[in-house]
Amino acid sequence: MLRMIAAAALLLPFAAAAQQTIKIGMINVLSGQFADAGAQMDNGAKTYMKMHGDSVAGKKIEIIRRDVGGPNPDVAKRHAQELVVRDKVDLLAGFLLTPNALAAADVSAEAKRFMVVMNAATSIIIAKSPYMIRTSVTLPQVMETFGTWAATKGGLKQNYTMVTDYGPGHDAEAAFASAFKTAGGTIVGSVRFPVANPDFSAFVQRAKDLAPESIYVFIPGGAQPAALGKAFAERGIDKKKTKILGSGETTAEAALKSMGDAGLDIITAWHYDYKLDNPLNREFVRVFSEMHGRNPDFFSIGGYDGMHAIYETLKKTEGNTDGEAMIAAAKGLKWQSPRGPMSIDPQTRDVVQDVYIRRVQKVGDEYVNVPFDKISAVKDPAGERRKQQKQ
Repeated sequence: MLRMIAAAALLLPFAAAAQQTIKIGMINVLSGQFADAGAQMDNGAKTYMKMHGDSVAGKKIEIIRRDVGGPNPDVAKRHAQELVVRDKVDLLAGFLLTPNALAAADVSAEAKRFMVVMNAATSIIIAKSPYMIRTSVTLPQVMETFGTWAATKGGLKQNYTMVTDYGPGHDAEAAFASAFKTAGGTIVGSVRFPVANPDFSAFVQRAKDLAPESIYVFIPGGAQPAALGKAFAERGIDKKKTKILGSGETTAEAALKSMGDAGLDIITAWHYDYKLDNPLNREFVRVFSEMHGRNPDFFSIGGYDGMHAIYETLKKTEGNTDGEAMIAAAKGLKWQSPRGPMSIDPQTRDVVQDVYIRRVQKVGDEYVNVPFDKISAVKDPAGERRKQQKQ
């Protein structure tokens, strides 16, 4: 017995030291076709810690990273379980892709671990764990707003939809089309692309044959937007006759560099662009580019604001990482982000933010997204509908 007590006494300093560290299990995609997007999300988190330090509420922040390699829900769930059980993480974060976030949500709910979705944008994710918030965007949030705008202020009455055949694509298509029709527009056709390495030429030709007034596009970030832009150019889509509309992925910085003139006049709705002109964003872009040798994108801002939400939540709980305490503290958070004002809806636990309507223009030697309209403080409409159904 004395030996046991003595051994326990020897361990006490180590236990006390361990309590001074908060472990974040970050599940991301750092290899495969979505690796660059995952790296940018991670870069955003690293930039936040560079600008705001690696400790909060008197405790050091330690990030334990795990690579899922793509849309692999089984792997994501296994990583989440191992991080909670073996690595004893205090909370989960990251989640570039929807299937991975949905799989890890089960672990968050069962283990009562706070979880921050920094990118995955399918609306239903947030309902899968009561301990979850999101700091990126939901597709209905942007695309319902965009569908309404297109049929009203945009002056468009006809549209053809082209989306990737997976959860986010379905979400985006349904949201845009529903709002577009409600506002008086007509959907004249639709097509869905396979997720992996699609050849866009035949799909674009099908749309061209119908000669619609506008085409709405949703595809994942990475290499695909540039390939689709080139297909539009090669198939001779005349953007004076057919407006191209899309989400932010369609005209990300890397895609525009590859598309060149083919990207001009594409209109998108999105929540962030590195060209946003405000003091917080200018400083964020400066530090980010110094650290990583490139500009931030919407993946990056999700990681940056995800870390901000974690830090601010921990300040409110005074370092208590209990799931119930953290989710209570996170509800209703409000802050100024490089993307503009944002908050966490206290009822739905989802992000509330401005949506920018943008057009691709050539400014000097650069192809950039130039905002020309804004819709303020947009909530996730799908989350609002779920809230009303419960009431």
